[in-house]
Amino acid sequence: MINLIQNKEALNQAGVEMFNLCTIQLTNAREAFLNLDKELAENVIRMEHRVNALDLKIDRDCEQFLALHKPVASDLRFVLALRKINFDLERIGDYAYGISKYTVEINTVPAKKLLDKLRVEEMFRYALSMLEDIFQAYVDADSQLAHKVFKKEQVLNEINNNSISIIINTIKDDVNLIDQFLLLFTVIKKLERVGDLATNIAQEIIFYGEAEVLKHQKEKFGI
Repeated sequence: MINLIQNKEALNQAGVEMFNLCTIQLTNAREAFLNLDKELAENVIRMEHRVNALDLKIDRDCEQFLALHKPVASDLRFVLALRKINFDLERIGDYAYGISKYTVEINTVPAKKLLDKLRVEEMFRYALSMLEDIFQAYVDADSQLAHKVFKKEQVLNEINNNSISIIINTIKDDVNLIDQFLLLFTVIKKLERVGDLATNIAQEIIFYGEAEVLKHQKEKFGI
């Protein structure tokens, strides 16, 4: 029978695999959208099945870990955190999938001036940077590194909050841009949600490492 330490390490490696898959998904979704690479977008869409399958496996394995080992203290925090991290990573994969679906359906890339005005490429960079931070924090069990994503999420929120007024003011000058703006606004909302999910994951890493729940302490930590 597999012991607790071996089982925990197997779960940990599954978590690493999920991080890698979802990071690849979002990276490829970005490249596909900005370059109108429909083939790459199709790859993201096909990989969604792999992400979903791993999500179910991790959730099932976490349940078995709880039933078999009845963990306490840090081992219990680990498995509880991993279940939530896994759920949030799967959701990030869903948003990458959604962006790629749009890429397959559109015929032209939105104008560069609109991408710049709405800071879409910057949002992609920040979202991917947040994923890199939380992945490293997860691998190193470094709760201090997890704190880095909170300020980055504020940038995503700022871009999202400013997008409506920018769109309204620009459409007044050229109503023909409505379709492009609607597409970009939808992508912005998805990236803003990726930032929220990355922040949730950071909170779970901190919970595991420090036994501290941050969910209702946003003002204290500037989240």
